[in-house]
Amino acid sequence: MNAWRGLRIAILVIASSALWACAGGQKVPDWNIQAVGHVERFAEAALRGDARVEAREFELARAEVARTGRSELVARVELTRCATRVASLELAPCAGFEPLRADAGEPERAYADYLAGQAAAAQASLLPPPHRAIAAGGDAVAAIDDPLARLIAAGVLLRQGRASPAVVAQAVDTASQQGWRRPLLAWLGVQQRLAQQAGRPEDAARLRRRMDLVAPPR
Repeated sequence: MNAWRGLRIAILVIASSALWACAGGQKVPDWNIQAVGHVERFAEAALRGDARVEAREFELARAEVARTGRSELVARVELTRCATRVASLELAPCAGFEPLRADAGEPERAYADYLAGQAAAAQASLLPPPHRAIAAGGDAVAAIDDPLARLIAAGVLLRQGRASPAVVAQAVDTASQQGWRRPLLAWLGVQQRLAQQAGRPEDAARLRRRMDLVAPPR
């Protein structure tokens, strides 16, 4: 699976057919088509570390969906942005979602709680399928096929203090394989700290060199 297809599948899972697909054979509305493109572009920009494009495409995506007046759809766009940030270990609260929480559906609220590391086991069935086992107490991120979903799950585990060195290594490998700079730098940083804490200075130095290689030129 290439990075683009993996990203698209993850977005389709995070959202729902109510937003991205056309039911009953009806023509897909223009706002829907435009929103999908903007969501894909802001998520891809976020993962490669292009903050300028990410911000512009996010605002365009949100504006397209806001035309519908449906809070739950705007909530999904906000959650998609928060999910890409969790994948990159940017673990600030999902501030854009909270004003929409009261009008969002149970699946959206469950996903927001999951990203915050606070989903209850009873909410697992409301989550996108790749995340249900993690919410229920599992930690087998390697069993998640989609690369973005795997990184999101690893980020949730780290937030909960449940990310083992093996989970961290899987996250590093996933981000590296996809060429996603932002999460790769974040997860390499975690791996470097683990090496330092374990008294492995040579490994820590090697990881620092790798981070320097990945980091954009200043």
